[in-house]
Amino acid sequence: MQDFTVKFHLADSEYMTALRLVCGAVCSVHGLNLDELEDFKVCVTESAIILKNCGFEEVTATFFGGEEVGCTVYGEGGTPKAGENELSLALVSALVKECDIVKRGEIIERVTLKI
Repeated sequence: MQDFTVKFHLADSEYMTALRLVCGAVCSVHGLNLDELEDFKVCVTESAIILKNCGFEEVTATFFGGEEVGCTVYGEGGTPKAGENELSLALVSALVKECDIVKRGEIIERVTLKI
């Protein structure tokens, strides 16, 4: 699978549904089971919410596949600030094989997930 990117504005929650559909398609192509698919959808969506909580206006999600399926989600625009994300971060960390968080100070800028 070639990497591909989805970019959308966080003010429109309908794009979160589209993001979940893309996650499902990626998992389906790679033959992941239903539990893995649901966990991945939750984690990618939570990652977008984390970035929204940090003040970003837009999110870009790049999906990749190979031996591992994953997604890098990063924020753009807005007025970035430290956000309250403890619950979301705990959820994401518990559901994926690998979670890498990139911060600038206290601001989360990027989340990379591998399932």
